[in-house]
Amino acid sequence: MSNKILILPGDGIGQEVMAEVNRVIKWFNENNSLAAEVEFDYVGGTSYDINGTAISEDAMKLAKSSDAVLFGAVGGPKWDNVEYENRPEAGLLRLRKDLELFANLRPAICFPSLVDASALKREIIEGLDIVIVRELTGGIYFGEPRGIEDLGSGNRRGVNTQVYETWEIVRIAEVAFELAKKRNNKVTSSEKRNVMESGLLWNEEVTKLHKEKYSEVELEHMLADNCGMQLVRCPKQFDVIVTDNLFGDMLSDVAAMLTGSLGMLPSASLGKSNNGIFKNALYEPVHGSAPDIEGKGIANPLASILSFAMALRYSFSRESDALLLEKAISNVLESGLRTKDISTKGSSIVSTVEMSDAVISALNNLT
Repeated sequence: MSNKILILPGDGIGQEVMAEVNRVIKWFNENNSLAAEVEFDYVGGTSYDINGTAISEDAMKLAKSSDAVLFGAVGGPKWDNVEYENRPEAGLLRLRKDLELFANLRPAICFPSLVDASALKREIIEGLDIVIVRELTGGIYFGEPRGIEDLGSGNRRGVNTQVYETWEIVRIAEVAFELAKKRNNKVTSSEKRNVMESGLLWNEEVTKLHKEKYSEVELEHMLADNCGMQLVRCPKQFDVIVTDNLFGDMLSDVAAMLTGSLGMLPSASLGKSNNGIFKNALYEPVHGSAPDIEGKGIANPLASILSFAMALRYSFSRESDALLLEKAISNVLESGLRTKDISTKGSSIVSTVEMSDAVISALNNLT
């Protein structure tokens, strides 16, 4: 039985890095019997130029029939004036909503060889290994009412609604607790219960679930603004952080920079599992489309390749293959090869394609 993968490269460097991911998929097909069937389609600004919308109905059908969707990046100044409902990011939001991908996992792992690439001191981030679990389909990004209304006399009002129900909070908290049980058994739940009723509800429901089902897991509550400060002050105090859509968006980007570069961070957006296997899941690098370096051949493909490692783990239940790929990347970094964004003194700077060449070479050496 084949594994179906849909690749949506998107815009900017998304197209460059996803071409390298496809090379890695081919390696696993040829050497480790992955048996993956890969299809491509458009998303974001590229899709808008071709289809007049950020993602077509045909692309959505492919996504719904795929075991995993590998997503590049979307956006760029070319589409700044596109109507709001067709902006490049709308394609990603529709994928998340229509595929019911409510749990976004963003690991922040500092590879030993990249400790000095971080803006923080070595002792603060050396050995860092945390995961942020972000609720992805509720909260202020999807709440109603929303919009901009004209109040007259040159005055306008913008409205977005932060709203959560018990079932949304419980299901994302369950993901965090289950993940923590396989890690260091600690969950930090982050919200703003001191000023937001939705935060108070979040706090109460997570506390209730913990008491009823996960009392063996350590649980702490932390206000989101303090959590952002603590991520910079003492990030290794955390194991799994669970939070809502808005705060998760911000806190995960803070965590990303602890590792030295957005070009190193993967993510997974998951829905309901079937015996621990997540179908129709979406995997993407945390970095954006980076139009300023598009076409220069210097983009870092490792976050996208690491996102594929997450697909191997969560959608295909191939833990050994995921570990193999992560080990290959670690070996490449230990050898001193770097793309420009993660270069350090004494390292050898390589291109996008050369970095992928090195990963594939490392895979060959390991097997």
